[in-house]
Amino acid sequence: MPLPSLKDQFAALIAAPSVSCTQPDLDQSNRAVIDQLATWLGDLGFSCEIQQVTPGKFNLLASFGSGPGGLVLAGHSDTVPYDPQLWKTDPLRLSEDGDRWIGLGVCDMKGFFPLIIEAVRPLLDQPFRQPLLILATCDEESSMSGARALAEAGRPLGRAAVIGEPTGLKPIRLHKGVMMERIDILGRSGHSSDPSLGHSAMEAMHQVMGALMDLRQQWQREYHNAQFSVPQPTMNFGCIHGGDNPNRICGQCALEFDLRPLPGMDPQVLRAAIRGKLAPLAEQHQVKIDYAPLFPEVPPFEQSADAELVQLAERLTGHVAEAVAFGTEAPYLQRLGCETLVLGPGDIACAHQPGEYLELSRLEPTVRLLRGLIEHYCLSPAIAR
Repeated sequence: MPLPSLKDQFAALIAAPSVSCTQPDLDQSNRAVIDQLATWLGDLGFSCEIQQVTPGKFNLLASFGSGPGGLVLAGHSDTVPYDPQLWKTDPLRLSEDGDRWIGLGVCDMKGFFPLIIEAVRPLLDQPFRQPLLILATCDEESSMSGARALAEAGRPLGRAAVIGEPTGLKPIRLHKGVMMERIDILGRSGHSSDPSLGHSAMEAMHQVMGALMDLRQQWQREYHNAQFSVPQPTMNFGCIHGGDNPNRICGQCALEFDLRPLPGMDPQVLRAAIRGKLAPLAEQHQVKIDYAPLFPEVPPFEQSADAELVQLAERLTGHVAEAVAFGTEAPYLQRLGCETLVLGPGDIACAHQPGEYLELSRLEPTVRLLRGLIEHYCLSPAIAR
């Protein structure tokens, strides 16, 4: 069967729902996306391996050519949840509006895979001296379980890896880490007319938040990286829940917060500092304080500026490699020995938004860029080492 056109490939992937979400009622399998990609790549001669990560969640590793080294072109197959009522079009149907294609995942980041296929098709009749690996992962938008499973397995992939997250075709060699944390305080409820009848979890949380803000100020004094648009680490108090009535001493209170460390900041050291602040407050307020990550952290990422991949991408794009605040799967591929870079055609400003789009003017430049990367790492005799 002939391969569908580029636009039809976009449409088919967007039509296959693959929401990844921490809420079980919204979470979906990504199997349909993985199967579709495996079919297309298999028809092109790729060797396709589908790996189950957890029930209903799969990674795809497709390879063309063999040997050590080579290039990994990677992306995630899932999307965030969506609000159909906020979209002007059907989010699961590719639509065109002027110079844009619109649909859930068109930018972040199912659309990267058809562009890889478009780039590699004319090259497949040439001898691949080093392999090309196409990686599609699961659950990047929630737990990153797909990339974590690869890193934990420790199987070497390639010499270089490019992750096609939305960067506006500018190479990204640094990003902050992502830590999503939760603090639960269990006090003792009682009648509000007599404070001695209980131990207020809310008052304890008030001081906990003050201690966290003190740590935030300390870390922002100690750590600074001018390459980021927000050059300090950040801490955001995202949601808080506690108590049930004005005339009851609050017996339970929970806080969820987000911490974005810079490269060079160890998440375990940060957590130890937080725990050091919590223990005396628990004793002072006679409450129980539980602190734990909501998810395993995404570590900060940094690829050296003088790496071959960084310099090649800068030459191919005409842009100096930059830094972004959002997290990606880059640390996990880097852990497997790949020089790693984040570089894709979408714009982060429209990711996770109703009306997510991809500019049509980005299609051909992305194909040219990917073809240049493939030629350098897989076809050029200079790299057969």
